[in-house]
Amino acid sequence: MKNLNTLLAQYKGELFDNVIPFWLNFSQDKEFGGYFTCLDRQGNVYDTDKFIWLQAREVWLFSMLYNKVEKRQEWLDCALQGAEFLKKNGHDGQYNWYFSLTREGKPLIEPYNIFSYTFATMAFGQLSLATGNSEYAEIAKKTFDIILSKQNNPKGKWNKVSPGGRSLKGFSLPMILCNLALEIEHLLEEDFLVQIMEKCIHEVMEVFRHPEMGGLIVENLNIDGSLSDSFDGRLMNPGHAIEAMWFIMDLGVRLHRPELINKAVETTLKTLEYGWDKKYGGIFYFMDRKGFPPQQLEWDQKLWWVHIETLISLLKGYQLTGSQECLSWFEKVHNYTWEHFKDPEYPEWWGYLNRQGEVLLDLKGGKWKGCFHVPRGLYQCWTLLEKIDQLTDEQILKTKTTVR
Repeated sequence: MKNLNTLLAQYKGELFDNVIPFWLNFSQDKEFGGYFTCLDRQGNVYDTDKFIWLQAREVWLFSMLYNKVEKRQEWLDCALQGAEFLKKNGHDGQYNWYFSLTREGKPLIEPYNIFSYTFATMAFGQLSLATGNSEYAEIAKKTFDIILSKQNNPKGKWNKVSPGGRSLKGFSLPMILCNLALEIEHLLEEDFLVQIMEKCIHEVMEVFRHPEMGGLIVENLNIDGSLSDSFDGRLMNPGHAIEAMWFIMDLGVRLHRPELINKAVETTLKTLEYGWDKKYGGIFYFMDRKGFPPQQLEWDQKLWWVHIETLISLLKGYQLTGSQECLSWFEKVHNYTWEHFKDPEYPEWWGYLNRQGEVLLDLKGGKWKGCFHVPRGLYQCWTLLEKIDQLTDEQILKTKTTVR
C-alpha cells in the first residue's frame, strides 16, 4: 500500500480542505432555505429545482460530521436550515415526501420515489442525535414506518406496471434498509431492529445474491425470487452490489458474525472482477448478466459514486479481514479514481466519465449528484485508514487468520 500516512492525509485533506467548503459555500440557499445541487464546475448555480433525496442527503452529511468529527456550529447550522426547509415543504403533511420542489418550496413531482423517504429518515434521524430534538426523531420514525409499509409496492399508485403484467422486485430498497437500520438504531427497539437487520441480510445475501449467479447480485427478480429473462431481469449494477457489501460488513460487525463479513468481502471481490473494464479501466455502470446489449445507453459510463463506494468496501474488507486481495484492488481503484474523478483546478469531483475515462459533463452537482457520495466516501476512507493505522501486529495476524 502507498504510505499509510500519505493516504490518510490525502483523504482527510480532500474532505475538509476541498469538498466540505465547496458545499458550505455554494450550495446553501440563504434566501429560501435548503440547498442548490445543480452546480457547475466552479460552484455556480445553473438550475434551482430542489430534489428531496439530495436535500436530505446534505442534512444527513452535515449532521453526521457534527456528530462524529467535531461540534462545528457552521455544520450544525447548515444541517438545521436544510431540515427546516424539508420539514416545511418536503412532504404532504403526512410525511409522504415529494420527489422535487421549486426553489421556493412548491411541489413539482409527487411522492413516487421511495428514496425521498429513506434519505429523509436518515437526515432527521442523524439530526435528532445532533440536537436531541424529539420532533426530528418523530419525523424519522414516522417516515420509517411508511417505508416499511411500502416495501411490497414502493411506488404505490405511481407504479407503471400493468395489472397482471411482469412484476419484479428490486434490490435497491433492501440494500438501503441495511444501512438505514443502523442509521436510526437509536430510535428503534432492539428486537425490532434485529428483526429488520436479519430480513435485510436474507434478502441481500440469500435472495438477490442469487445462487444461479455464482455469488453475484442481480438488480431485479421475479416476485418468487427466480431470475427473469428480460431487460430489467438481466440488469447488473456492479456499483450497487459493491456498496451494499460494506453495509453488510457493518451489519456483520454489529451482529458479531464474521462469516457474514467474509461472504461480503468475497462478493465484493467477485463483483469487482466482473464489473472492471479490462480495456480502459474503471467499473462499468450497467451490465447484462447474459452479455446482451443493456437497455441503458449510459451502460459503459464510469460514475463517481460507483468508484467511491468500491473504495469504501475494499478498505473495510481489508480492515476487517486482512484480505490482501482487497488491498491490491484498493490500490488499483484508488489510482483510477483520483486520476480521473478529481478536478485538478476546482473543488469537488467530476461525476460522469465516458468509457475511456474522459469527462462527459462539466458539473459538480445536478439532479442525481449532490453532497453525499464524495464526502461520505472520503470520510469513510479516512476513518478506515485511521483504524488500519492503529492495528497492532498481533491484531493484523488475528484478522488474517479469519479469512478463508
